[in-house]
Amino acid sequence: MQYVKLGSTGLDVSRICLGCMSFGEPDRGNHQWTLDEEASRPLIRRALEAGVNFFDTANVYSLGSSEEIVGRALKDFARRDEVVIATKVHGTMRPGPNGGGLSRKVILTEIDNSLRRLGTDYVDLYQIHRWDPHTPIEETLEALHDVVRAGKARYIGASSMFAWQFAKAQYTAERNGWTRFVSMQNHYNLLNREEEREMLPLCADQGVGVIPWSPLARGRLTRPWDEATARTESDVFGRTLYVDEDRAIVDAVAQVADARGVSRAQVALAWVLQRPGITAPIVGATKPQHLEDALAAVDLSLSPDEVERLQKSYTVRHVVGF
Repeated sequence: MQYVKLGSTGLDVSRICLGCMSFGEPDRGNHQWTLDEEASRPLIRRALEAGVNFFDTANVYSLGSSEEIVGRALKDFARRDEVVIATKVHGTMRPGPNGGGLSRKVILTEIDNSLRRLGTDYVDLYQIHRWDPHTPIEETLEALHDVVRAGKARYIGASSMFAWQFAKAQYTAERNGWTRFVSMQNHYNLLNREEEREMLPLCADQGVGVIPWSPLARGRLTRPWDEATARTESDVFGRTLYVDEDRAIVDAVAQVADARGVSRAQVALAWVLQRPGITAPIVGATKPQHLEDALAAVDLSLSPDEVERLQKSYTVRHVVGF
């Protein structure tokens, strides 16, 4: 495994971050395709054995059961100081007022709930899952700063917003002497490259680590375009992200993979890993081969001709995933 600093921090993270939305009790939350604890633990253990030290989850994943499963597995299979645990806050955890969002009340409540579920005194990276238009950014940032000052998080990060919003947040934090975001978890893959216009250059300029979610386009880049899976059948949000025009890019991935004698997943992920400014793609796994493909992609180097072949069919599209 290769390791890299998370942005301009001194924190070493593996080039692959294991996305833990795949782990959670199927009868909790909106993801009926997730793996229960018994099925999740071997994948987490294999990731650790392969040198993965970076694990990303969220309070809203399977309504907290992802954090519970990941926390117990990491406690059983690794020392706390060996792993980098990231979680997120924003999603609705219960009906009624103050059940979600980024108010001070929610943040200070949900960090404690996440720590309890994860079975740890602190998380390494605490991220806002989305921008909250209903809460002043000053309130959110000061609450996050207090979480860091209390020792409940080592760093803070952000996810999926417009570049102007991220710039505003960073400026506001600096102006007030509060903790700044060290990472951006955004939507970036061969089927959605709109982040190259503003967000990625902003992160490079500001020394912010980039940890893209869905680097394999929710599996679209790993199989024939018309092939369905249990996840695609139930993933309502995922169906809003990609369009039929993406078929040509998926076909190009298949052609490069066939010529190389490797899987499509390795090719698509290798492309993300080679993009400027990318720290560690977040890769989910529901089968052992998913994880093995991700590990192999770290050492797969694509030629300039292969990169051009993968990119040439891309067309401008609306920003999605916010």
